[in-house]
Amino acid sequence: MNILNAILAQAEENPQAAAVIQLHKDQDSHYRETIHYTYGALIHEAHHLATKLLALMPEGALVGVVMGNTPEWVLADVALLLANLTEVPVPLAFSGEQAAWLLQHCKVILTDETGAERLTQWQQGGLQLAGEVMAITSGETLAGVAPLKHTAARMVEDTVIKVIHTSGTTSQPKGVQIRRHGLDALVDALWLRAEKGDYQRYLNLVPLSLLIEQVTALYMPLTSGGAVVMPPRDMPPLGSPGVTASERLAIIRQAKPSSLTLTPALVEALAEKAQVHGEKPGLLTALFGRETVPLLAAGGAPVNAEILFELDRLGIPVYQGYGLSENSSVATWNSRGANRIGTVGKPLAHVEIRISEERELCLRSTSLFAGYSNEDPSSCSVDKEGWLHTGDLATQDDDGFISIIGRKKTMIITANGRNISPEWLESAYRAVPGVLQVIVYGDRQQFLSGIFVVEDIAKAQTIRQAIATFARENLNEIEHIAEPVLLPHTPEIMEHLFTVTGRPRRNAIFDFLAQQETAKA
Repeated sequence: MNILNAILAQAEENPQAAAVIQLHKDQDSHYRETIHYTYGALIHEAHHLATKLLALMPEGALVGVVMGNTPEWVLADVALLLANLTEVPVPLAFSGEQAAWLLQHCKVILTDETGAERLTQWQQGGLQLAGEVMAITSGETLAGVAPLKHTAARMVEDTVIKVIHTSGTTSQPKGVQIRRHGLDALVDALWLRAEKGDYQRYLNLVPLSLLIEQVTALYMPLTSGGAVVMPPRDMPPLGSPGVTASERLAIIRQAKPSSLTLTPALVEALAEKAQVHGEKPGLLTALFGRETVPLLAAGGAPVNAEILFELDRLGIPVYQGYGLSENSSVATWNSRGANRIGTVGKPLAHVEIRISEERELCLRSTSLFAGYSNEDPSSCSVDKEGWLHTGDLATQDDDGFISIIGRKKTMIITANGRNISPEWLESAYRAVPGVLQVIVYGDRQQFLSGIFVVEDIAKAQTIRQAIATFARENLNEIEHIAEPVLLPHTPEIMEHLFTVTGRPRRNAIFDFLAQQETAKA
C-alpha cells in the first residue's frame, strides 16, 4: 500500500464522506459532533497548503509541527505527504530546551491555536526560532483551489518523511528518521490484522505527536474511508500533566468509537467502570455507547494481565502490542483469533524476530527507520545483518507469541545479586486501589524502593497498608517495597517523573527526591 495514494483514492471515490469529525462539549456536558472535513475538502486544502509550502522551500526540507489534537494537524500531515516535506512533530509537553533542539533546522513551523500558545510560552522562556512560523486555520485556504484531479501526483520515492523525537535521556532527544515506504509497509501489515470497518470512527485521545497515534488515528482510518473523531480543541490529550484516564470515559461513551488506542491507565479505568456496572445488562453501551465492542489496542507500557483477563471475560478484548519508533511503531500485536493475554502478540507479517542469548529482542523488517538525526544514550543499534537491537528483554513461546520482560538498560541488580526488571513490577503495583503510577528502583541497594503516585494523598496510610498487603499476597519477598514513597497526583510531579506516554523518567528520580528532602528541611 502507498498511504498517500490510498487517501487520494478515497477522496476521488467518496469526496463527500466524512474524514474528520470534530467534537464540541455543550454546557450540559454532552458532546455534539460536526463534520469538519469531507475527504474532498481535506485534499483540496492539503493541495493548497502543499503548494504554499513548496514555494518557500525545496522538497525534503524540515517542517516543524507544533499543534494540539486538532483538524489542523490532519491538514498539515496530509499536506506534508503531498509536498514530500519532512515533518518534525514537537510534543507540547516538551521543555523549551527540547523544543529548541527539534526546531533548530526547520524552515517553517506550522501551528494551530493551541500550538501557538505553547510556542509563545517557550519563547518567553528564551526559545529563539530560525524558521518562519505559519499559523494554520482550517477552512481558510480553500479559495482559488482547483478541483481535485484524477492525475494527482503520487509520491513513490522512498524519502524520509518524518523525524520522530522521543524524550530520551538528555535535553537533546534522538531523532528517528521515518521512511515513506517504511510507513507504507507497516500500514499494510496492520491491515492484515484488522477489518475495514474497524476504523470507521477512530477516537483520538492520545497526542498526535506520537507516531503510533499518527498511524492509528490518521493512516488507518483515512486509507479505508473512515473518519478520525477529534476531541474538543481545549481537551488536553491523555498523558498531559494532571489528566487522569477516568476523565475520558464520558467522551468514549458519547463518541461511540469503532476503534481507539488505550493507555494502560485507560484500560484500568474501563475495567473499574465495568466492575461498578456489575452484571446488569447494557455493559457495552455504558462503556462505549454502542452494542458492539470497538477494536481496542493497547501499548506503550505493560497492562496488568488480570485486568485484561477480566475484560476479556466480559466480552471486551484488548489487543496488546509492542512497537518502537525505529520500526515505524508497531512490531508485534495480538489480534482476533490470536490474542494471548500476557503477551504482546505475534510479529506482524513484515517483521522477523530473534531473541539473543542475552534475551534481547532483535527485529528486522521493511519498516525500519533510516537512522538517527542525532544519537542519544537510549539509541538502538542495527548490526551488519540488518537486525535492530531493541534493548528490550523478551521471550517467545512455541506458538510465536512475544512477552516483554523488561529493559536491558533498566534491569535492577540488587546488592544481593538479584536481577529484577522494574517494568512488570510497576504494572503489578498499579493494581493497588488508589495507586495511579509507580516507579520501582533500587540498583545496588539491598532492598527495592518505589515511588507511588496516588489519587488521594489524604488516604496515604490506607494505601500504604494496601501496598503491603498486595505484596504479601502476590509477590515474592525480593519484590516487596517496605517503605514506599507516596506522592500526590499533580501536574508538576507527573511532568517531572513521567513522559507523555507514561514511561518513568528514571534518570530524574534521585534529583527529584533530593529536591523533596531539601524542601522539607
